Amino acid sequence: MSEQPNVIHRKDYKEPDFFVEKVELIFDLERDVTNVKSRLFMAANPKSGTGKGDEVFLHGEDMKLLSVSLNDTRLASSDFSVDQEGLRFRAPGETFIAEIENQISPADNTRLEGLYVSQSAFCTQCEAEGFRRITYFQDRPDVMATYRVTINADKASCPVLLSNGNLVDSGDLDGGRHFAVWEDPFPKPSYLFALVAGDLAVVEDSFKTMSGRDVALRIFVEHGNEDRCGYAMDSLIRSMKWDEEVYGLEYDLDLFNIVAVSDFNMGAMENKSLNVFNAKFVLARPDTATDTDYERIESIVAHEYFHNWSGNRVTCRDWFQLSLKEGLTVFRDQEFSADQRSRPVQRIKDVAALRAAQFPEDGGPLAHPVRPDSYMEINNFYTATVYEKGAELIRMMHTLLGPDGYRKGIDLYFDRHDGQAVTCDDFAKAMEDANDMDFTQLKLWYAQAGTPKLTWQGTYDADANQFRLTVSQKTDPTPGQPDKHALHMPISVGLLGADGSDLVAETVELTKDSQEFVFDGVSEKPVVSFNRGFSAPVNIMTDQPDDELLFLMGNDADAFNRWEAGQKYATRLMLAAIATWEENNGDADMALDGLGESADAFIAAMRATLLNNDLDKAFRADALVLPGEEFLSEQRKPANPEAIHQVRTALRKRIGLGLVDDFANTYHQNASNAAFTPDALSAGQRALRATALGYLVATGMGQYADLAAEQYKSSDNMTDQMAALSVLNHLDHAGREEALADFEERFAKDGVVFDKWFALQAMSSRDDTLARVKDLMSHPAFTMRNPNKVRSLIGAFAMGNPRHFHARDGSGYAFYTDRLIELDDINPQVAARLCAPLGKWAKYDKGRAKMMKAELDRILAKPEISRDLYEIASKSAAS
Repeated sequence: MSEQPNVIHRKDYKEPDFFVEKVELIFDLERDVTNVKSRLFMAANPKSGTGKGDEVFLHGEDMKLLSVSLNDTRLASSDFSVDQEGLRFRAPGETFIAEIENQISPADNTRLEGLYVSQSAFCTQCEAEGFRRITYFQDRPDVMATYRVTINADKASCPVLLSNGNLVDSGDLDGGRHFAVWEDPFPKPSYLFALVAGDLAVVEDSFKTMSGRDVALRIFVEHGNEDRCGYAMDSLIRSMKWDEEVYGLEYDLDLFNIVAVSDFNMGAMENKSLNVFNAKFVLARPDTATDTDYERIESIVAHEYFHNWSGNRVTCRDWFQLSLKEGLTVFRDQEFSADQRSRPVQRIKDVAALRAAQFPEDGGPLAHPVRPDSYMEINNFYTATVYEKGAELIRMMHTLLGPDGYRKGIDLYFDRHDGQAVTCDDFAKAMEDANDMDFTQLKLWYAQAGTPKLTWQGTYDADANQFRLTVSQKTDPTPGQPDKHALHMPISVGLLGADGSDLVAETVELTKDSQEFVFDGVSEKPVVSFNRGFSAPVNIMTDQPDDELLFLMGNDADAFNRWEAGQKYATRLMLAAIATWEENNGDADMALDGLGESADAFIAAMRATLLNNDLDKAFRADALVLPGEEFLSEQRKPANPEAIHQVRTALRKRIGLGLVDDFANTYHQNASNAAFTPDALSAGQRALRATALGYLVATGMGQYADLAAEQYKSSDNMTDQMAALSVLNHLDHAGREEALADFEERFAKDGVVFDKWFALQAMSSRDDTLARVKDLMSHPAFTMRNPNKVRSLIGAFAMGNPRHFHARDGSGYAFYTDRLIELDDINPQVAARLCAPLGKWAKYDKGRAKMMKAELDRILAKPEISRDLYEIASKSAAS
C-alpha cells in the first residue's frame, strides 16, 4: 500500500445528492468474462439542492467499463471520468436514466466479494460493499431501489437462475442459453442484491402464513446433498412461525429461497428472499453433523430469516449503524434458540461466546463502541462488539421495559420505519416513545467502548431485617476514549437463605458510579446471587468466599449463576495453581497439591452437580467444563500459556481420578440404542456422556483411551464419533491414527465434514502439531482460496491451540504471519479477520510480546497490503 487508507467518520455522514429509484440489470454470465448492463433511474435529492450539471458519483472497483449513456445518449470519453474508486459524470437533469455496460471476471474473484464462482455455481456476496465490484452504483445502504434482473446463461451448466423477489419470465435463447427475469417489489439497498446461477439440486416445502398465504420454500444445494437439508428446512419453518407468534411479523413474498455454497466469507447472508449460506450451516445428517452443527444451523437459519424485517424492511442509514440490524437480530435468534431448547443452557452458551470473543476485543487494541465512530474498511467491523454486545444492549432494553413494553417498542419501530434506512437512535427513540421512557444514559452503550467492571458489597442488619447492597461501576480507558461515563444497566439480584430459597429476587437499575440498594424484609443473613442471568454484560470484580460460591453451585435458583459460581471457583483454583507453578519450576501436580481442601471441596461440588438428576443433562455437561485456556489467559497478566495448559490439564486429570467411578457410571448410563435425533433432550444426553468420557480419558488410565477408540468405531453418528476423536486427538494412541485415517477415507471429498478433520489436528496439544499443520497445507483437500479451509486449519491453530501458537520460540507466530501475508493477496477480508490473535501481544510476557509485535510489523511492511489487513495490523501494533 503506497499510502495510508482514508478514515471514514460517522460525523461526516451526508445524504446522497442523487437517489436511484429503480434498477434494471442484465447479466450475460460467463466464468471468465461476464457482461453487465445496468439501467439506473436516478433522481436528485430534494434536500441537497442538486440537479442539472452537478456531479454524479457511482462506486466501482475491479471492472472494465465499456460504455456510459445518459437518457439514451452515449457519452464520449471526455464526458465522464473513471478511476479506482468509481465513475463520475454530470447530471443531465433532476431526473434521468443512466445506462452503463461493464465487464467483470467471476472466476478471478478470489476475494469472494461481488460476483464470483463457487465450485460450479455463480454466486454473489454484496454486503458490505461488494455490489461496486459488479457494476457502477451508489453502493451505500441509504440508497434503496426496486430491482428487475435478467440473467442469461448456458442452460446446461446453469439450469438454475435465481435473484431476489419473484420470477416474472423465463425461456430459451439461441446457442444453448436461457434466461430468467426476477423482479423485487420491495425497495432495497444494493448490499441486499443477490444472484445465483448453476447446476443445483432443490429441496422444496411450504409454509402457510398467519394471514393464510402459502409461501414456497426452497433450498438449493449441490447434487447429492438433498438428504442433508431436512433440518435447515425444519428450522426455517419454525423460525417463520416463531416470528409470527412472538413478534407478529409475517413473511411478505410468496417465495423464499436458500442456496448453500462452498466458498463464502461469512456464515450466511440475508439477501431479500434469496439467502445465500455457507454450506456448513445448511447441510446436516446424523452421520455428518454433530449436535453443535445442528444447533448452529437452527440459529443461523433463524438469524437470516429474521433479517427480513430487522435489516431488510428496515435497514441501516450508514454502516456505522450496523448493530441496528445485527445486534437486534442476534438477540432475536438467541431468544428463538432459547425457546426451542433449554433457556438456561442457551444463555450460558451466549455468554461464553461473548466472553471468548467480545470481552477480549473490548480489552484490546481493537476496542470500539457498538456504534463505531470511524473505520478504514467496513468489513473489519463485523465484530463481536457490533453483533454480540449489540445484542446485550437490546437484551437490557427488554429487561428494563419488560416483555410487553419491549413488544410495544418493536411494533412502533417497524410501523414508523418500514421501508426506510435509519439509525440506532431511531430504534431507541421508538422504544422510548412507546413506553414514555428516557434512554439517554442507556444509549451510552452505543457510544462507549470497554467492558464495565462492577464491584459490590453487602451489609446485613439483623435487627431491621434489612440488607444493603452497594454497587460501583468503572470502565477502563480504551483507544481514543480515555474518559468513561457511568452507564445505565439492569442488575438482577437474588438473596438466598440458608435453605437455598430466594429471600429476594429483584432487578435494580444501576445508573451512577456508586449506588446503594436497600432490601427490606430479609429474615436472615443472605448469600448474594449477583447479576443473575448475566443481566448486564459486565465483569464482576468482587471475590465471594469459597463457601458462598460452593453454596451457589448447589442451590442458586438462577441456573446461569449456578454455572457462573462453578466457573469462578475453578478459575480461582487454576490461577492460584498457575502462580505456584511459576514459583516452583513448573510442577503442575505440586501446584494443585498446594490448594489443599479448596480443590477437594471443588471436586465434591462437581460430583454433586454430576449426580443431581433434577438438573438438565445439557446444563450438567456445561457446568462440568472447566474455563478454557484462552479465558484464563485473559484473567492474568502477563499470561503464561505453558503454565495455563499444564495446570488445566492436571486439574482435569485430578477431577477425573477423583470421580472416576461416577464418570464411568454416567458414561454407561447415558448410552443410547435409539436412532439419532437432534432434539434438545437427546443432545443433552450425548453432551453429558461426552463430558464423562473426556474426564475418564484425562485420568491417563489406558482402558479409557481404549474406550474412546471403541466408541469411535461403534458409533453411528458424528456427535459420538467426534466426542471420541476429540479426546483421542491429544494422545499417543493407536486408536487416534486409526480414527483419523478412517475419517479421511470417508470424508476427504466432503468439504463441509472434512473441515472437522483439519481443525482437530490444528488444535491438538501433541508436540508434533505445528509440523503436522504445515504438512496438511499440502493435503489435496486444502486450499487457501476457500475460507472454510483456512479457518479450519490456520485459524483453528491460532485461536484454538494457545500452547503451540504461543510456543516460546516464536515458531507459531512466524508460521501464522506467513499465512496472513499469503492470504492477503487472495482474500483480504478473511486475512484481516484472522489477524486479531497477534494483536493480543500486550497480554503476554516480554519475550512473546516482542515477537508478536515484530510479526505485526512484518505484516505492515508487506508491499501492496490491503486496507482490510492494514487497518487491523496497524491498530494492533500501535497499542
